[in-house]
Amino acid sequence: MDWEAARLWQPGRWVPALLALLGLCWTYPISDSSPLLQFGGQVRLRHLYTDDAQRTEAHLEIRADGTVMGAVHRSPESLLELKALKPGVIQILGVKTSRFLCQRPDGTLYGSLHFDPEACSFQEQLLQDGYNVYRSEARGLPLRLPQGSLPARGPARFLPLPGRPSDPAELPGLPAPEPPDVGSSDPLSMVGPSQSRSPSYTS
Repeated sequence: MDWEAARLWQPGRWVPALLALLGLCWTYPISDSSPLLQFGGQVRLRHLYTDDAQRTEAHLEIRADGTVMGAVHRSPESLLELKALKPGVIQILGVKTSRFLCQRPDGTLYGSLHFDPEACSFQEQLLQDGYNVYRSEARGLPLRLPQGSLPARGPARFLPLPGRPSDPAELPGLPAPEPPDVGSSDPLSMVGPSQSRSPSYTS
């Protein structure tokens, strides 16, 4: 290779051309789907359970009439949809009643059919022991279950327990689906009786 050819292969001569080529390429950021991020429209189905020092051991329920109570056992009314609005701020929706959990200026909780950002947005603080503390984003009041005559003892801690919607009710006249036969060569019944069967599927 002579001197002229060596000059053409010097790395510094190709840098401007490479930069111009890279400038023509369009790049798009990859969305981060990490479950640790509390934003981006992430939705979680949870039962909010509390057993802290405020003498309460119950699951938060949003009932059809808009009242918010505590129940000892999980129920369809205690299944809640926690949806992130922005980092650290969520809305809480009762799955069965389709009511948003909201808070009045005096701290009273109620279920509303309409979402009010001022009354129905809560800051979510994750604690080291797995419990969470929720506060009204607008007023800073802690979320707590009704205590009657008991005095308030600081913010209530809630343990978000994973939940899922209950099985749909069976339609009248239709039998319930049978569980798959795991011992069969066709456990998912993909080969119907009217279709020709391959020798590979014979028992």
